[in-house]
Amino acid sequence: MNRTEFIVVTAVVLFLAIALGWFAHWLIRRFIRVDGSELNEIDWMAKALQEAEEARDQAVEKMNRRETELLSKLNEAKAETRAAMESLRDLRRESDELRAYIERVNQNQ
Repeated sequence: MNRTEFIVVTAVVLFLAIALGWFAHWLIRRFIRVDGSELNEIDWMAKALQEAEEARDQAVEKMNRRETELLSKLNEAKAETRAAMESLRDLRRESDELRAYIERVNQNQ
């Protein structure tokens, strides 16, 4: 292969590489191109997504407040139950003492 043939072959290969690259670029742009109506739809979807995320954040915040409130009420109810059980236990002990006292008084008479 002489010098002229090498230059011609190299030129043809470079031309084919450039043509193939240009065709690939055109093909990709053709499939990826976004129209104005699609941009409007994408903007609408982005706004809807943002609104949905804000609504979700508000719902989570509301749920957390409600959970805190319910846990507070539950702890209060547990404390009241404990107090009522202690009072009931004291009243049973007192009633047992009174029964025993009445039985002793009745036996002594």
